[in-house]
Amino acid sequence: MSMGELLCADSAPGDSGMAALRDLEERIAGADEAARARAIDKWNAVAKPIGSLGMLEDAVVRIAALTGSEDVRIGKRAVVVMCADNGVVAQGVSQCGPEVTKAVAVSLGKGVSSVCAMARVHGIDTVAVDMGMSEVGDEGVPGVLDRRVARGTGDISVGPAMTRDQALQAIRAGVDLVGELAGQGYRLLVSGEMSIGNTTTSSAMTAALLGMPVEDVTGRGAGLDDAGLARKVGAIERALEVNAPDAGDALDVLVKLGGFDIAGLVGLFIGGAVHRVPVVVDGYISALAAFTAQRLCPSCTCAMLASHVSAEPAARRLLDELGLDAPIQGGLRLGEGTGGVCLVPLLDSALSLYNGITFDASGIEAYDPDLNVG
Repeated sequence: MSMGELLCADSAPGDSGMAALRDLEERIAGADEAARARAIDKWNAVAKPIGSLGMLEDAVVRIAALTGSEDVRIGKRAVVVMCADNGVVAQGVSQCGPEVTKAVAVSLGKGVSSVCAMARVHGIDTVAVDMGMSEVGDEGVPGVLDRRVARGTGDISVGPAMTRDQALQAIRAGVDLVGELAGQGYRLLVSGEMSIGNTTTSSAMTAALLGMPVEDVTGRGAGLDDAGLARKVGAIERALEVNAPDAGDALDVLVKLGGFDIAGLVGLFIGGAVHRVPVVVDGYISALAAFTAQRLCPSCTCAMLASHVSAEPAARRLLDELGLDAPIQGGLRLGEGTGGVCLVPLLDSALSLYNGITFDASGIEAYDPDLNVG
């Protein structure tokens, strides 16, 4: 039975879908500690001070532990951009509407969006996915994969965003997409999203999952003024009151407050662990999706690589909850996976040393790891 069939089989009326998610959890092999140790030994043989590349060394070791091999290769890589629309935009929580989601998706399909330009420089393919855009007809968008669950979610300020079946369908799409890409030879994925209004849905989910005040987790998104920020906070507060999400049930929180883009990213992170493909966590929305994935399948964190700390207020808290350190502190907030893409050339540089000159080849006496004092 495929991952998709598992989730479908578990989505009968009255069934939360948690049994299928537990089955996915059982299929995650977790970190290979022997491969981790071999990767550390390989780093220690490189002609440089031990640990001197800091978090970049850690990232390479993390990939080795996930894949089960110290031979770390990320030559074929892609940024996966989940596109969707959110009904809460009707409450004036964003400067623009769903027409912009569609316009950017069209640019993604043509390979001319912001992330496409940045990714191309570093040999990263762009995979755009329609998870539920409201302004796109049955014909879809050329160059964009159609995994649409529905034409946008409900307005969370008046009711739930989606049904449990829809949430499971979106998660399933993310898991299966990783399997497809792994079968095509991709060895590294970057998470991305394009969904007008998704800092509102993400802030609502974060407030519910972490029990934090709405004001502490809500930022200005794409640039709201004070009045817009007040509307956004108000919409989130109403969403929490109307939906009464169960903080102990991450799937319930996703169903009531989330978006199809977030659900697809949840599946992407779980799929990375199942298929042993590392997935780079982009910014705030991706970090929230990663945290939700961890709550649903705790072992899936082994597939995650942090890239940067978003400018959104709760971004660092979410990474702390995930136990991840981000090497980039740039105040980035463009979205589309652009921040995650910035990590890839850093990994390439690190790997050029990891697979490069050893102490033996250079004639330099090796450092003793047991005497390393910084």
